[in-house]
Amino acid sequence: MGVLQCDGYSGYNLLGATVTRVGCWAHVRRKFFDDACKIKGQPTITPPLKLLDQMFYLERGWRDLTPTKCKELRQEQLKPVIKQFWQWCDQAVATPKSRLGRALTYAQNQRSMLNRVLDYGEIDLSNNATERNVKSFVIGRKNWLFATSPAGAQANAIWLTLIETAKANGLDPRQYLEYLLNQLGQLPVFPTEEELAVYLPWQQVPDKKVWRDQEA
Repeated sequence: MGVLQCDGYSGYNLLGATVTRVGCWAHVRRKFFDDACKIKGQPTITPPLKLLDQMFYLERGWRDLTPTKCKELRQEQLKPVIKQFWQWCDQAVATPKSRLGRALTYAQNQRSMLNRVLDYGEIDLSNNATERNVKSFVIGRKNWLFATSPAGAQANAIWLTLIETAKANGLDPRQYLEYLLNQLGQLPVFPTEEELAVYLPWQQVPDKKVWRDQEA
């Protein structure tokens, strides 16, 4: 069982029941922002955009809190704002092909998934951070254009996951990968989860400079 935060791309509908989808409020905001900018110049602060901005304002104040406290505050303060947003959407009238109509359809189609952010304190209001991290994969895709097979693409995904996880934990990716390649070969052929767990990025001791990001 896992949790995936993503946008409204229809391909995610193929995910199995073992994956719980959580929507991204930043993608919703982009649609309503486009509607607010339909006239050149400064965007009009429309009611839905004002409510969405209020959501993100609240979240910024909780950025450094524990997941438990964040979930508690979301239930107390964020939930009423989300409720107001859906009430406005339910009453709004717009032609389907207008910018507002497309924004409303996009949001309503993901309503249950967007509301799930209230159930988790560990998940951000948006997946913007994840999208920024995968940009390196998009920018360099010509380098691995010929993965030749799904297995090759999966191998690329594994390596990139290790690299980005190392970065997220303040480690130098290259040195961390060299460390793994040197150490994991000394484990039994079928290591246990406990044996592997000590090599996870967040388990590394901060004062071991060889693994620390040189830019930190």
